Amino acid sequence: MALPHDEFWPRAGHWIAGGTQIDVDLAIVGVPAHETSISPTSAHTTPAAVREALLRYSTYSASHDVDLAELHAWDAGDIENPDWEDGEARVFARMAELRDTAELLIAIGGDNSITYSVAHGLWGDSIDRAGLITFDAHHDIREGISNGSPVRRLIAAGLQGTHVVQLGISDFANSPEYAKRAKDYGITVITRDAMRTRPLKDMMDEAVEIAGASGGPIHVDVDVDVCDRSVVPACPAAAPGGLSADELRQLVFLAASHPAVTSMDFTEIDASIDSSDQRTVRLAALCILEAATALATRTI
Repeated sequence: MALPHDEFWPRAGHWIAGGTQIDVDLAIVGVPAHETSISPTSAHTTPAAVREALLRYSTYSASHDVDLAELHAWDAGDIENPDWEDGEARVFARMAELRDTAELLIAIGGDNSITYSVAHGLWGDSIDRAGLITFDAHHDIREGISNGSPVRRLIAAGLQGTHVVQLGISDFANSPEYAKRAKDYGITVITRDAMRTRPLKDMMDEAVEIAGASGGPIHVDVDVDVCDRSVVPACPAAAPGGLSADELRQLVFLAASHPAVTSMDFTEIDASIDSSDQRTVRLAALCILEAATALATRTI
């Protein structure tokens, strides 16, 4: 269905698509990984679906009186075949090219395996000073190469476990062995239950302080299955009782408000199984706009 045209209602999708690689504030890149997922997924369809969903929204944030059209955004396209070691090498190379090109880079997955290749590629030799914040129901410290292993792989590559904060870890979504491993790594864990009694801003400030303890760049991994299953039907591993859509939007805004946060990813959405109202990909699109708004307000 063709969307109506209104010259006084600019669409966020057109704003991003029309950008150029000149004086970039916000860059987005698609990383459609899906082949190493523990459960079969068509997450490679998601970057295109999120871009299409961005056409449903304007560039204006009423809450902050910010017009994102004033930011210089650029769509860097998709990285082809980003799976397995050969594919990850392509991601590393592209991230090295994109490093320092924008104040904030957002990678659209794809499954959660991209957190390893995107963050590692952006950090390069500074990985030992870098920090990682995850919004995720799972620890992601399994063995092997999959969407269940990016945090373990980053730590094995040199990321300090004490620079990792995980928000939203859920009951019955992990195991005693992996919980022990997270503790042994020195990871700070804020469970879904703990999040019910603490202000989101306080948790986010704490997470940034811990992840940024060495003054290095912070990457935020937004595994959308941290949300309640009712709001993200395109996330196969989402469970009842997760975060609300509004909580996730708030957390993304709060995270991106911190200048130390230089990159983010959005993962674990399989656009091919989304509901007819596209609620999952639309939430991802809105989260990207929340991050962009936070970027715009950093200097206000």
